Amino acid sequence: MRRDSLTLILLLLAGLVIGGFIGEWLGTYPTFSFLNYGKSFGLVQPVVLDLNVLSLTFGFSVKFNLASIIGIVIAFVIYRKL
Repeated sequence: MRRDSLTLILLLLAGLVIGGFIGEWLGTYPTFSFLNYGKSFGLVQPVVLDLNVLSLTFGFSVKFNLASIIGIVIAFVIYRKL
């Protein structure tokens, strides 16, 4: 069961990343500009914890576009076929 969950997570992440790249790349063309439509969310400003000896910076941002969501759906379909 654990191996199946790991496979699903890896496939979904791969679909998200590949779909995001394709959306950014094809979004430069006017015909496919709708693929780059999306929303980003996360921390706008990174959070800094300064302890004088050690300084830690935390930040997180995710950008979803239409192509990345299509990539997630395709990855899920591939997982179901395995």
